[in-house]
Parts: sequence; C-alpha cells; structure tokens
Amino acid sequence: MRIPDNLVEKLLKSSGKFSEEEIKNLRTQEEKTKKPLQDLVLINHLLSEEELTKLYADEIDIPFVNLSPKEIKREYLKLLPERIARQYGAIVFDVDENHNISLALDDPDDVQAINFLRKQLGDKLKIFSTPSSLIQAGIDQYRDNIDSELTKVIDTDQDQDGGSDEEIDEKDIAEDSPVAQSVNIIIDYAVKSGASDIHIEPREDYVLIRYRIDGILKEANKLPRKLLNSLISRIKILSNMKIDEHRAPQDGRFKVEIGGMYYALRVSSLPILDGEKIVMRILNESSRAANFNELGFWGKGLEILENAIIQPHGMILVTGPTGSGKSTTLFSILSKLNTPDVNISTVEDPVEYHIVGANQTQVNPAAGMTFGSGLRALLRQDPNIIMVGEVRDIETADLAIQAALTGHLVFSTLHTNNAATCLPRLLDMGVEPFLIASTIRVVIAQRLVRRLCSNCAQEISVDNDMFQRIKKDFGLSGDDSILEINKLETLAIKDNINPTIKNTTNDLSSSSSNIKRLWKANPDGCEICSQTGYKGRIGIYEVLPNTEELQHMIINNTTSEDIENYAISTDKMVTMKIDGLIKSLRGQTTIEEVFRVTSAD
Repeated sequence: MRIPDNLVEKLLKSSGKFSEEEIKNLRTQEEKTKKPLQDLVLINHLLSEEELTKLYADEIDIPFVNLSPKEIKREYLKLLPERIARQYGAIVFDVDENHNISLALDDPDDVQAINFLRKQLGDKLKIFSTPSSLIQAGIDQYRDNIDSELTKVIDTDQDQDGGSDEEIDEKDIAEDSPVAQSVNIIIDYAVKSGASDIHIEPREDYVLIRYRIDGILKEANKLPRKLLNSLISRIKILSNMKIDEHRAPQDGRFKVEIGGMYYALRVSSLPILDGEKIVMRILNESSRAANFNELGFWGKGLEILENAIIQPHGMILVTGPTGSGKSTTLFSILSKLNTPDVNISTVEDPVEYHIVGANQTQVNPAAGMTFGSGLRALLRQDPNIIMVGEVRDIETADLAIQAALTGHLVFSTLHTNNAATCLPRLLDMGVEPFLIASTIRVVIAQRLVRRLCSNCAQEISVDNDMFQRIKKDFGLSGDDSILEINKLETLAIKDNINPTIKNTTNDLSSSSSNIKRLWKANPDGCEICSQTGYKGRIGIYEVLPNTEELQHMIINNTTSEDIENYAISTDKMVTMKIDGLIKSLRGQTTIEEVFRVTSAD
C-alpha cells in the first residue's frame, strides 16, 4: 500500500500526536533523503505500520482488521487463486453463514482491483484494510511445508540408501530445472523461517539441509545424495564461483527478491570428507537498522553509548565471539550517524550490511587490500567516521589509534570474552598504554540470547536450587544477595523501556527467600513462534566507559580482573550476566538462555 505524501501529512495531523514542528521536520527529511513520507514515518517509529494503516482505513471509511495469517483456513484461501492474490495483494480470510466473503486488500482504495475481485468472488464481498506485512504473510500461507514443495519438483524418495554422485548435465542446472527450483525453495523457506544461515551438508547417504534460526541449527530436510553435485553447481553459478573447482574453498555472493524484500546471500563452499559443503548467510538488504532499544540497550549503558557516539573523535570498540551481533550493533550505530554532512568510510571483511551513503570497502588480501592498507588509504579520503571491521594486528591497531587521535571517530571490533579484557588485549598487541587511555571512549561486549515469544511465554516459580545457582553464577553471594536481586528487579521494572511481557513483581522476603517468578519458553510454542517458544533474538551487553580513573589503571598496566571489579564496584558497568538476569526478570528471555551464552565466560 502506497499512501500519497499529502495524505500521510493529513493523517499525522488528524492523529493529534504530532506538532506542526515535527511534521515540518519530517518534510525536511523527506526532501533530503528523497524517501516517501510513509516510509519515513515507519523508519522513525513515529507510528507503527498497524497504526498508520488504521488511520488510513478510517480516512477512506474502510473497516480495519488485524489479520492472523496462520489462522486462515485453506478452504478460504482457495477461493482466490494465488496468482491473483499476489497480483492484487488480496487475501480471503473468512466466509460467514450468509456466504459473505471477507477480503483483506493491500490497497482498499483501488477501485479497479475491487471491481475485478468482485467479478471473481461475487457481490457478497466485504473489503477490509490490514497492514501490508500481514497481507504478504497471508499470501505465504498458499505454500505447503518445505518437504511438500520439494516433493513437487524432485523425487525426494529415490536413492535414499546411497548412490554414486550424479554426473552434471547443463539441463540439470538450468534456470527451470528441478534442481534450480529446489534451490529457490530452500532459500525461500529459509527467509520465511527467519533463518540467518542455510547449511547444505553432504552425508554418506543423503544431503542434509539445516537452517540456523535464532542462533540454533535446525534440520529442515534431507535430499537424495545423487542431487549433491548439481545442487552445489547451481549455487556456484548463482554466486559466480568456479563450478569445476572442488578441492579449494570458495566465496561468492548473489541477491534474491522474496515477498518484495531484497536479500543478499553470502556463499561459502568448503571441501569436506563426503563432498562439498555450502553455507549461505542471509542478509536482508531491505531491512532498516534497529534502534538501540530494539537491540537491547537500556539504562546507564544506553546513556554511555549515546554520549560516546556524538563525540567528535575517539575510538569505540565492540567485542564478542563470532555470531554475537557485533556487525549488527555497528550497523545500527553507523546508520544513526549517517547524515548528509558526514563522510562515513569503512574497511570490512566481508561487507555484510549495505549502508546507503557510506563508502564501504571490501578487504582483498590477494590484491593487497588488507585492513591495514585499507585504513591507511581511508585516512587520505577525508573521512569523519571510520569503521574498521576488526583490529587483528599491531599495524591496524596503531593506525586506528592514530586516526582517533587526529580528529576521527573510529569504530572497530575485537575478539575477547568481555569488555575489560579488551584493554589488556590491545596492550598485548603492542599499543602504548597512554594511547589506549587517551583514545578509547567506550568498550561494548555482547552476546545474543533468544527472545521469548510474547504470545505464549509462561511464568514459573523458582525453587531454592535454581535460586542458589543464580546466586552462584551471577556473583550474588552472602546475606546481601536477596537485597541485590531485589535492587536488580526494581531496576528491571524502572528502566524497562520496551518490555515484551508485563513486568514481574516478585516478593523477596528476607528469610530463605528466592525469586518467586521468572519466565520460561512454552515447550509447545504457538503459531507466532512456529512452536519454538522463542521469536527473534536480543542482545545482552556490558558497556564499559573509559573514565579518568580507568585511564590511570590502564597506564599502570592493571589486570582485566581489577578493571572489571573496579567498574562493577563503582556502578560504572553492569556485566553481561547481570544484564541477562534483568532481561529474564522482565520476561524478555529466559535464565537458561543467559546461562547458555555466558557459562563459558
């Protein structure tokens, strides 16, 4: 649904939520970015898609419905062919006892579309308005599960007992071949499942397809072993890789459009014992950067971060293992800072997120483009803000530090377990202590935990054994532990900016008290979370500011343990574990998830 700019402005005024100045600023932003006013309203979170659609529906006098796509009966869907549903953005979602047909339409003001649909469905047609995303989700319900879809294009039952790899013929990997259709289905279902990665893994007797969803690998399908070579070759053709090279790893990339959204797939091949394995990382190029609250920042940590990124120069480091969300955090920060009056330049390996207006460079060691040489070149490109994908050696560290000293705001990542360890790590690389002390503004350490499904999460009582484990794992020892947890819970409620579930109000008495209530994932799940109990992920963070006292400690070569203890004891930093505990008290995640991602630290 595309709402004209003038009508969007009228809707904002009629809502009574926005001043003339706010609307004027939005118009100014529209002129600078050349983006439709409707998109800017959603990007800036002025209104949700649902709220804007409701206002539009009221304006054109069309009833609004909050569609539940997965609850639509297939017999209703079949009343309108999928081809027509996609063409007009229309979904039949109900039929009453009088045979009145309820139809949700992406653009309920499209007279031509309505006339055509009346010819298809009859005069007993009731038109409703619903958000475009729900229309798309409804159209997705036309499709069966991945097993059924693959069975339609290939015989998945053949050769399951093992067979020799099939010789590849051109027709086997052509655009309209069963193998090409299979690749499309595998990618399509991965995107619809919210997967971040697709694994295509050869086994002795079959090819295993797995998706990584919310950080957890899950088996999606098994294909006949004889399809392996043609499947791999088809993916290599798409990603401009050499199809006759099977002994060396390769990297490639291609793009697809699914449901009106564009996705980049970063492809990696690797020879293993049973053949070649393919992993495809899925990157949504149509998605906006999440704001800091959505990522999981809150309270003092959020305040420290927001203050650090508006400084004219200095260095901000994000640390954590692979897959902990470092790139996503940097993408959000750079997107927030991305205005027409600044030059943002990056050196990355690989370039994961495309930032419109930024100058992004891909590392290519074979061509002499390393982090060091790339950063050296960037400094001659008149940048205001620099992002170096990773500080890997003393050359890159020195150049980044020098850039921060000479009037640039520099962002980068390191692989350390926590924020405090990051500073001694730079010392180990050979960076002078006084340079670290004078340039580092803040260090962010992070992990990702699965977010509880807000629709089906369950409240639980915590027994004394679990309470003792919480005390031990989260460093809440002694007689003051109850008081400490009580304080944390108060903090959780006070600073709960965007809770997914209502606040908990635990009764912590002073005897052998325990946390009375926490939250757990429903083992049966629901339609919204695909029966997993979790939907999406959220970060847990520790944000360490480089205060004057900390600078003295760095210069004196203080250990990471002492730095961390100082930051905690002076309330300068909340550790990742405590941040996770607070988020579990809020009902945003579970205590088991926090244990899972932090227990090895």
